[in-house]
Amino acid sequence: MIKLFTPFALLSALACFLTSCDGSSETVDVKPDEPTEAKHEIITLGGGCYWCVEAVFQQLDGVASATSGFMGGHIPNPTYEQVSKGFTGHIEVVQVVYDPNEISTEKILEWFWKSHDPTNPTGQGVDHGPMYMSYIFAHSNDQRLAAETSIESIKDNYDRPIVTKVKDAEEFYPASDKDQDYYFRMKGKNPYCPQQIEPKLKKLGLPH
Repeated sequence: MIKLFTPFALLSALACFLTSCDGSSETVDVKPDEPTEAKHEIITLGGGCYWCVEAVFQQLDGVASATSGFMGGHIPNPTYEQVSKGFTGHIEVVQVVYDPNEISTEKILEWFWKSHDPTNPTGQGVDHGPMYMSYIFAHSNDQRLAAETSIESIKDNYDRPIVTKVKDAEEFYPASDKDQDYYFRMKGKNPYCPQQIEPKLKKLGLPH
């Protein structure tokens, strides 16, 4: 089932999210497209171009929102142009808001590993550079532990070392409106979508 989230019906809710690394899982109230009383958690993932990562996670049951943006850099409010030059230190990420009662952190991480190559230190596919490196930004100590445990559990499945970095979450800067929900808006307009994103979704068995 494809879940299309309107360009930033959720941003007002995301603006109030607080990053927490105090040892307990972070939970926040969110207001997705339909009202809910569920408590949600946030995890922020870098797995190459955020258009690709977003197209995967926005379709998963239990995910309330998947928002493209930047994290991990050293200047506030970076633009795409600044980040793409590789001078700001930011990673292209997708901030995933999910209901842990429907989809666990461990299951989120399973999809993360399946959706990119965590052994590539230079990027993913045609996208190369430090902004495309594999990252997990944990919003709690529980998430950090889950990430580290998950890496240990999968490392023997690869011929090369896992290069994914696990860090505490930092300030998240959403990308512009034109970069949100990109695949499902632009798959008939930008050849990057059928060339790069569609094969990934097909491989994962997700609607495309």
